[in-house]
Amino acid sequence: MKPDTKYTKSGDVNIAYQVFGSGAIDLVYIPGWISNIDLMWACPELVHFLEELGKIARVVLFDKRGTGLSDRVVDFPTLEERMDDIRAVMDAVNSEKAVLFGHSEGGSVSALFAATYPNRTILLITFGIFAKRIYASNYPWAPTHQERQKVYDMIENSWGSGDMNLESLAPSKANDAVFMRWLANYFRSGASPSAALVITKMNTQVDIIDILSSIKVPTLILQRTNDIDVKIEEGRFIAERIEGSKLVEFEGSDHLFWTGNTEEVLEEMKAFILNVKPKPVYEKQLFTIIVGRLLCSDTHKAKYQELINTHVKRYNGNVVQYNSETFTVTFNGPSKAVYCSLDLMDTMCDLPAELNIAIHIKECFTNHCISKSTEKLAASIFKQSKPNQIVLTQTVKNLLIGVNLNFSSHNTIFDTSSGESLLLFRVNKKAKQSAQLNNLEHHTLPQNDVFLENVLQTINSNLSNEYFGVEMLCKEVGLSERQLQRKLKEMTQKSPNQLISSIRLNLAKELIQSTQDTISEIAFKTGFSNPSYFSKCFKKEFDISPSDLKN
Repeated sequence: MKPDTKYTKSGDVNIAYQVFGSGAIDLVYIPGWISNIDLMWACPELVHFLEELGKIARVVLFDKRGTGLSDRVVDFPTLEERMDDIRAVMDAVNSEKAVLFGHSEGGSVSALFAATYPNRTILLITFGIFAKRIYASNYPWAPTHQERQKVYDMIENSWGSGDMNLESLAPSKANDAVFMRWLANYFRSGASPSAALVITKMNTQVDIIDILSSIKVPTLILQRTNDIDVKIEEGRFIAERIEGSKLVEFEGSDHLFWTGNTEEVLEEMKAFILNVKPKPVYEKQLFTIIVGRLLCSDTHKAKYQELINTHVKRYNGNVVQYNSETFTVTFNGPSKAVYCSLDLMDTMCDLPAELNIAIHIKECFTNHCISKSTEKLAASIFKQSKPNQIVLTQTVKNLLIGVNLNFSSHNTIFDTSSGESLLLFRVNKKAKQSAQLNNLEHHTLPQNDVFLENVLQTINSNLSNEYFGVEMLCKEVGLSERQLQRKLKEMTQKSPNQLISSIRLNLAKELIQSTQDTISEIAFKTGFSNPSYFSKCFKKEFDISPSDLKN
């Protein structure tokens, strides 16, 4: 019987969740790519699996932000926001600690949660997990850029239809027409095509390799040996890096845990949940650490420390130390640390002071994060940076999925505590771009209209952001979609979508005529993720293809 669907707030976002089961232990299921907690109960195989778990645990289901019954979101969800959603749901059901069961990409977020909040994690169980979603020399099993592009194209052209190749996720059900119809409906109900594309591109950026060794809770990694979507080598790679973890390999090819040899999967999970004894308290957890160096006169120090305290509190950080020139701050996630640093740098830039910030992520004692190794690492970074720069390690950068920031390679240093070379990056807010309107727009649009100037400036500032659309524009200018539609039609005879597209295409036309960039590069620069779709739109707008114009 389907449990009631309820909502809780994670920040400003409504997260849908359900609770069922009679067990004495809490288990939170973190779904993979896309989910819909109501539609889960229309699949007998998944219902059976969930009800079996409900016999030994109180099970909590939820739809992550942007999917299913939870609020749709405009921007990429960051990993901290994903972790905040898990905490919000646990708080809503009064769960102080829980077993985390993460499937596929949900397993990656669960792993980061377990490292960051070990004292809220009883056990970690994953199925079909990956540590990285794009090919690299240190992770050669992940898809290539070309293979990921095929997935993007499929979503844009065939979302929810029979052309999605869903059989690859559950080969054992390939000839079960009822199941395959449910699966297509499940994905359609879980996300729109544009939302599915955003989530898929976010998954492409996942890289949790560097934090795997910080997971100390008992961990069970489940994987099928012939899974096409996530290779068995990925499970083995992850298991080798999580101390004391248990890897169980099952025969079969299904990526979905509720199809194929489900009874074997259930038995392993039940045995692990009922028999493994976790530590009552963990003394260490993963922290993002800011070390700032502030050079100023003694008369201003108290004032500047108050500024630092205000900014850190705003981003839920914790100032753990001040000394003569430096200060140390901890956060439970990298994006909060970086955004706090950027705001602090903006505040300090006009003051008579020099500020340098180094950001790293590492496992520390919960009651004492200061160590000589951290201080030495920060000192090494400061030697490589100039005043008023924010420099972070690659470990931090890899976890900054969904942030709208620019990163540039900075340098490499040697970390004496780990014996490893660390790549460093500078971080800045993305620079705003500008684009000229075509002659039609110049003549049609009233030049003294403050509202229209605001709309145009907003569009021009987001031209390279492929996810920018009407929803984001409405949010920026403070109007409903209906109000925006009416006002722009009166002024420009264009809908919001037409106006955004026209400005993108006119900028692309200028770039084709004035630069040596390839058509694909220009497409990406003007916010089109698919070059072939860009060419189609361009020809429709100007009655000539981009390649013909370039020639």
